[in-house]
Amino acid sequence: MKRIKRQICLLVLILTCIFSLPSFSQNITGIWKGYFITDDGEQYKLEFQVKQGDAFSVTGVSYSYLDIRFYGKATMTGNFVKTSKNFRIKEIRTVEVKSLTGGGTCIMNYNLAYSKSGKEEFLEGVYLGKQEVKGTDDNPGQWGDCGGGKVFLRRVDSSDFYVEPFLRKKNTSALITPKKDSTVKPSAPAVTKRTPVAKANPPAVKTNPPVVKTSPPVKKDPVVKPRIITKAKTDTLKINEPVAKNPVKPAITTPAVLKERQNELMKSLVVNDPDVTVKLYDNGEIDDDTISVFYDKKLVVSQKRLSTSPITVKLKLDDEDGDHELVMVAENLGRIPPNTSLMIVEAGDQRFDVRITSTEQKNALVRFRYQKPKQP
Repeated sequence: MKRIKRQICLLVLILTCIFSLPSFSQNITGIWKGYFITDDGEQYKLEFQVKQGDAFSVTGVSYSYLDIRFYGKATMTGNFVKTSKNFRIKEIRTVEVKSLTGGGTCIMNYNLAYSKSGKEEFLEGVYLGKQEVKGTDDNPGQWGDCGGGKVFLRRVDSSDFYVEPFLRKKNTSALITPKKDSTVKPSAPAVTKRTPVAKANPPAVKTNPPVVKTSPPVKKDPVVKPRIITKAKTDTLKINEPVAKNPVKPAITTPAVLKERQNELMKSLVVNDPDVTVKLYDNGEIDDDTISVFYDKKLVVSQKRLSTSPITVKLKLDDEDGDHELVMVAENLGRIPPNTSLMIVEAGDQRFDVRITSTEQKNALVRFRYQKPKQP
């Protein structure tokens, strides 16, 4: 009897362990954006575009860049470990490199852990690098030869770069062509319209009217009528006078660049002063980033180069108009993509700092709303 009880307890323990194992069905296909920090303390921006395949295999590309000194794109392969939620992926080779420092390039091996907080998803962990050997996918070096560091990534909806084909949504809806009715319908008989012929009027008979003799009119002295002066009535009712209407605001046509590119919301700001000053600076190295700015679909800044001197835009907000939209459009990506800028917003005593990123595929949108301050 004791033996049976022990077997039952052992079975319960095994089942408990099995069902307590972490279950994970999340697909990590998509865009992950963030940064990595080297052992020396330098921070690079980093972006993954990955696709998860069968048996948790993973392929994709990575983008890494450090102001004007380095930019690189590499192909990657790896796998996702379901039980530990670990994302292990390594770069195979670089396909694009721009470097001002010269020398060789390093490829990286990542070991990242997946986590989720609310709707936000993260990949965090470490990396090791080794020297890349051009012309081959077999790099004989040791991981760690090029140092290592920490990695922080977050799942996002859009990329700062070219979106790979495996992440583009395909339209699978079939085009249905309506069938034509093969029954030939008899055509209606043609109706010929006739123009009625006007009947000829009988010729008019001309007759000479009789001559009537009249005596010349007798001239009379003109009768002078007294002038009658009447006062104009001031209370006369005016009829059919046009009624003044409220002016209708003309419709504003959306510029093509705002329709053809994605407008990504960077931030929504509520200000307590209707007079708003917006200043735009280049964020980081001055690399010839050029932008245009639209306010409520109207062009207010055209192809201005970002620098340490601000591009200033003055806004006048109205609480009755609701939200106002300021859109930054990248005219180029400068020497180091993407087009980045720092926006400083001043409204009365309020001040906001907004980091702006725009590319040739997406614009940066900042939304404003004026709210009158509450009376004490």
